[in-house]
Amino acid sequence: MERSYVGLALGALVALGAVLCLPSCGHNQKLVSLTIQPATFAFLEPYPTGTEQYTAVGTYIHPPATMDVTSQATWKIDDGVVTLSAPGLFTPAPPPAGSPPGTPPPCGGGNISASVPEGTGGSSNVLIAYATVTVDDPSRLICPGGGTVATLSVGVIGPGTVMSLPAGINCPGARIASYDVSSSVLLTASGPPMTWQNCPQASGNECSVTIPAGGAAVIATFE
Repeated sequence: MERSYVGLALGALVALGAVLCLPSCGHNQKLVSLTIQPATFAFLEPYPTGTEQYTAVGTYIHPPATMDVTSQATWKIDDGVVTLSAPGLFTPAPPPAGSPPGTPPPCGGGNISASVPEGTGGSSNVLIAYATVTVDDPSRLICPGGGTVATLSVGVIGPGTVMSLPAGINCPGARIASYDVSSSVLLTASGPPMTWQNCPQASGNECSVTIPAGGAAVIATFE
């Protein structure tokens, strides 16, 4: 019987120690790893728009837990191609102040970082995670992927029309279209007698253009 009482007493002490430890363990919860999701993201459309939400995920011990710490993190971007509008929410940076209408935003790539204190118990150590972002317009040579796409513009003077093959130009409607650099575009004019200006290869009412990296501009003048 005495042995039974001893066992009960020991059990009670263990339980009491566990209860007393809980606040301490929670108070000393420690961040052991931090990641940003997604690790990479690219704004790829010409004149990029939209937003991308990055999420900071922390892994803790004492007690073990995995938590979304996006709102607790301090977010930074190293080069200004995107701006931060809310925790982890990035959007392409606007054109410089005073730019003409239609000026595209800055393009390039940069590192995004999120930093979170290591522990909730007063630790001064900080964990930092990194991700990358790219703002890329393939029609602009200065952008990371620039030069793979360029624009062809067609001006029409007089009562005629111009269409392209592949499709894209349909004057007097659409007069600017993007094509792969080095691809060939055939322009066909319809209407009264006409002449071409800035056409690399003209034959009657047809104009063949091999798209250069800097784009091309052709004018069709109808009598």
